[in-house]
Amino acid sequence: MKTTKWVQGLGAGIALLACATAANEVSAKPRVAVLAFELKDVTLAPGIPAEIQRTAAIRPALEAELNKAGYEWVDISASAQQQAAAGEGYLFDHADAAAELGKQYGVDYVLVGRLHKPSFLFFYLLARLVDVHKGSFAGDYVYEVKGGEKKLVANGVAELTEKITHTLANSPY
Repeated sequence: MKTTKWVQGLGAGIALLACATAANEVSAKPRVAVLAFELKDVTLAPGIPAEIQRTAAIRPALEAELNKAGYEWVDISASAQQQAAAGEGYLFDHADAAAELGKQYGVDYVLVGRLHKPSFLFFYLLARLVDVHKGSFAGDYVYEVKGGEKKLVANGVAELTEKITHTLANSPY
């Protein structure tokens, strides 16, 4: 008789543990790597220091926003990013190569981005979310910035983050 109650208790405990494990798996958020954004400046004075600094500031700002949203991000060094790229813009255009890089770091998604500056009056923040498991793009995001104020760039980063987190919220990982 005691054995039967013990077995029933054990069965209930296993069922409770299974439910708790399933709940944790459902609430787990995907791991994301944000690569350094590239500057594509096609103005008559490309690559000025202010644009290089602005471009370099985008990645940490995105990582901070993703962190606030509760996503775990993984750091991929600039040298690893450079080794994976066959040239400027390669990872932005080739989801398969970005996915291979992401696999080396155990992430679910890699965010590749570009600051595209066709004019002195405006520029675009472009970002692509690569699904590492599928080796394909899961999202393509664009934000136009008119003017060069830091606040406008911060608004662009916040807008991109909102769109990215919406995609990630529907992630199967």
